[in-house]
Amino acid sequence: MERECGVKLRVMGIKDAKAVTTQYAGAERVMKNPPSELKSRHTRLIFKGFTKRPIGREFLAGNNFEIAIRDPHLQDLSGLLPEISRIGNFYGLQRFGSERLVTHLVGREIVRRNFRRAVELILSYTTEYDTPMSKEIRTKIADPGNYRQGLRILPRGMDIEQQVLTVLVAGKDTVSALRAVPITIRRLFVHAYQAYIFNKCLSAAVISNEDLLRPVAGDLCFELEGPATFGRIIKYDPTSGAKMVPAIRMAGYTFQPGKGRFENITKAILEEEGITAKDFHIKEMQELSHQGGFRQALLWCIDFSYKQQTPLKVSFKLPKGSYATTLLREIIKPEDPIKSGF
Repeated sequence: MERECGVKLRVMGIKDAKAVTTQYAGAERVMKNPPSELKSRHTRLIFKGFTKRPIGREFLAGNNFEIAIRDPHLQDLSGLLPEISRIGNFYGLQRFGSERLVTHLVGREIVRRNFRRAVELILSYTTEYDTPMSKEIRTKIADPGNYRQGLRILPRGMDIEQQVLTVLVAGKDTVSALRAVPITIRRLFVHAYQAYIFNKCLSAAVISNEDLLRPVAGDLCFELEGPATFGRIIKYDPTSGAKMVPAIRMAGYTFQPGKGRFENITKAILEEEGITAKDFHIKEMQELSHQGGFRQALLWCIDFSYKQQTPLKVSFKLPKGSYATTLLREIIKPEDPIKSGF
């Protein structure tokens, strides 16, 4: 829109590039007499009005989804309905790289201060889903002696690898090479590792038959302020009268295990990973340090409905930060989640 219509926007939320979406967006500067409608090749803007201050992600409460499912595992979802309220709030595969699934592995090595290994993973890590050409290139650039040649043969799609190799060929260290990666992607490495630890914690809780819906003594909870709006973090108090949703404390440098169920699981995972909470304070790259935070244990899907037709159509609402693909996995049961993309 900026290139074709001259309008620079702040868009609320990030959506699947392959989906048809309707999102709120605000212009970064005040427009006098804005047009009622603008169109680019793939986007249509409709003027809705003015706000007192710029809108951003902090204004987003949640997302509505309408999804068509072709060749579903089940047409009749009535048996799933009672279980929807108990689905865990897992991070989707997108957080970890979808097919290559390397993002959290790079983040782990950054947290461990093994910056050389982090660079090696960016350049040469492969999976069965890599194309033969990708595997050939990554095998070649796994050898530092081939860095210069690698720069000449890297395809356009390997832009991150090109940025890293350019710095290494110039003779700089691995921290400088990592800093050549755009800051948004660099931060995603550590965020993905936190998400990996969260998913492991949630998986362990589900395997142990922990009730994700009802808090117990010692739990930390979100105070529910609206149908899909999570307020302050409070300790579970059955006498308070407030509606509470169990929360999981994310790994980060402020993480301190208390008496909650999930904190004890996360503490054990950190020990298994060979790291401490303080390791998330990364002195060598302060911009990647992360204190942690909280995330609800439940997906918190509301207003779910479906139509038995071809294709099967489902609609539902999720709070911001929750993944629709987490619910779709429960509906579709893909044989190969990575190949399916979720």
